[in-house]
Amino acid sequence: MALRLAEGKARAVSTMHPHACIIGSDQTADLDGTPLGKPGGREAALAQLTKLRGRTVVFHTAVCLLRAYDGQLQIENVPTIVRFRDYSDSQAARYLEIEAPFDCAGSAKIEGLGIALVARVESTDPTALIGLPLVTLTTMLGRAGVEVI
Repeated sequence: MALRLAEGKARAVSTMHPHACIIGSDQTADLDGTPLGKPGGREAALAQLTKLRGRTVVFHTAVCLLRAYDGQLQIENVPTIVRFRDYSDSQAARYLEIEAPFDCAGSAKIEGLGIALVARVESTDPTALIGLPLVTLTTMLGRAGVEVI
């Protein structure tokens, strides 16, 4: 799903910028084969965090690079394995009050206070969990002929 969404975003933007390299990205979360969407509100976020307590989730962050002018497409999924701590209900509730991550799959932002809910993170690209895998994107840009530095 993340791959499809990332490509869809890139293609939608490419019609407005036909001479550009377009980047699309999206992220989904998977708990034992069950997708976790964006909670949208406090109750759904608390329910997600309750399910995640002490569990391992795979976040799939897809990045798509589309050269609009010639149609060259690169797309990759960067999985990140996250082990959540065994936090209390009150800790989860306080976290939601402070950070309100209602637009994030899995209801936690690792780049903020959500790091306190996490016990371990495994990924080939440490930026993937934040939402845009920059290590992967830099490699893709190089293959597309774009020098980052």
